[in-house]
Amino acid sequence: MSSVSLRSSPLRPPKMKKEESFLGKLGGTLARKKKAREVNDLQEEGKNAINSPMSPALADLHPEDTLLEENEERTMIDPTSKDDPKFKELVKVLTDWINDVLVEERIIVKQLEEDLYDGQVLQKLLEKLADCKLNVAEVTQSEIGQKQKLQTVLEAVQDLLRPHGWALPWTVDAIHGKNLVAILHLLVSLATHFRAPIRLPEHVSVQVVVVRKREGLLHSSHVTEELTTTTEMMMGRFERDAFDTLFDHAPDKLSVVKKSLITFVNKHLNKLNLEVTELETQFADGVYLVLLMGLLEDYFVPLHHFYLTPDSFDQKVHNVSFAFELMLDGGLKKPKARPEDVVNLDLKSTLRVLYNLFTKYKNME
Repeated sequence: MSSVSLRSSPLRPPKMKKEESFLGKLGGTLARKKKAREVNDLQEEGKNAINSPMSPALADLHPEDTLLEENEERTMIDPTSKDDPKFKELVKVLTDWINDVLVEERIIVKQLEEDLYDGQVLQKLLEKLADCKLNVAEVTQSEIGQKQKLQTVLEAVQDLLRPHGWALPWTVDAIHGKNLVAILHLLVSLATHFRAPIRLPEHVSVQVVVVRKREGLLHSSHVTEELTTTTEMMMGRFERDAFDTLFDHAPDKLSVVKKSLITFVNKHLNKLNLEVTELETQFADGVYLVLLMGLLEDYFVPLHHFYLTPDSFDQKVHNVSFAFELMLDGGLKKPKARPEDVVNLDLKSTLRVLYNLFTKYKNME
């Protein structure tokens, strides 16, 4: 009402002008505060949508994570999953593996999502593993060029994996968008296909937060992504045996089995003044395994056939592989375990190898 009377009064034009100016400024200030409040509300809405009761606040949440178009979706790993020791181990094992493969290329990967997204390292990795040459530009700075290179690399991967009938849970956009889950799926598949001499941690899963915008509001959900299963399943050996059952359902009996096998191997290794106390570590370099086969089959193994003091991963794998050959010569079936599994201190694999020996030679004097 006062503003109306002010406008209708011709006697006080200066004050009217002054008050109009004041009200205009006040109105502008209120409008700016309202706009700022709307922006804050929008950001808060985004944070609240993501920070559901199932998930702690995402410390690495970026503003763009809440600025989505209608029906657009964005995913990110829950921070609690990133802190999981098995997840960290998986990332480290895969990173170290890539660096080992590409050591001659003088390529050093430090952070998977930052170093692999543009396709350059993935190209070199696939070329080295598959012993091939991809028809792509060596260096691409533009986003279009990077995606074209990624497309070529991922098509080559698909050609390799298609005969397995594997699902391919990654896309060009996901890899280029630095989606760590997609990158890990890709690397695990490559390591499995090429039988990488590494030990992937089993049963690694992550909680993924999925944020989607519907009708102007952000909605979040949680999805569990399984990155690895068991070594047997990943390496294509799907048949389960007594040791799977032992580890899964009767771990209390594991010590009894280990004690029996230790007694068995020491009965023979003691002839050379050798003694085993830890199965998974003392057989990992293959030396005791080779010597044990010689003792069981009653022959001397020439020292030039294996490394008596192996000092590298490859030398240890050579020793275990040689021991496997001796087992085949002795009429045993091909071991279910891989030499790399034994070298990588996989107890289940080592027990399988020793148990095969135990069942055949346990009654030897």
